[in-house]
Amino acid sequence: MAAATPYATAYTNTAVLVPRLSTTTTTVRCSALPYLPPPRLSSASFPASTKHFAECRRSSVSQIGASSSEDTSTSLDASELFTDLKEKWDALENKTTVILYGGGAVVAVWLSSILVGAINSVPLLPKIMELVGLGYTGWFVYRYLLFKSSRKELATDIESLKKKIAGTE
Repeated sequence: MAAATPYATAYTNTAVLVPRLSTTTTTVRCSALPYLPPPRLSSASFPASTKHFAECRRSSVSQIGASSSEDTSTSLDASELFTDLKEKWDALENKTTVILYGGGAVVAVWLSSILVGAINSVPLLPKIMELVGLGYTGWFVYRYLLFKSSRKELATDIESLKKKIAGTE
């Protein structure tokens, strides 16, 4: 009989440790964010919010009416842009050169995106490149932007580069 008491106490201990199911319903959350109770709306703030909604709706309707008059001006600008581009395209002598340069630019952008993707896949290299970029940015600010005389020098360099590109130099 003494052997039966240890088993009985073990079973009663495990029976006590079994959690009881609650009778209230619980909602299942799929987020790790804490639960926030819904805001309580007072009866005094409710009419003010509906008034604000009505004012916003009226202003959006007036904006839609104003934008419809602007749509005709933007379509005129687009047609003017296309006619201007057509005139410039017809005035070009070496159209094949422009097409080759444009195609070369597209290929260069595509290849550079492939190169950046390959560099980004190497584990430590992107962080090193960020440090190089930050270092160069710091040097550029110190060299060209920090002092007034160096800003003037940068402005003259940019103007001379513009003249070289435009072919006026």
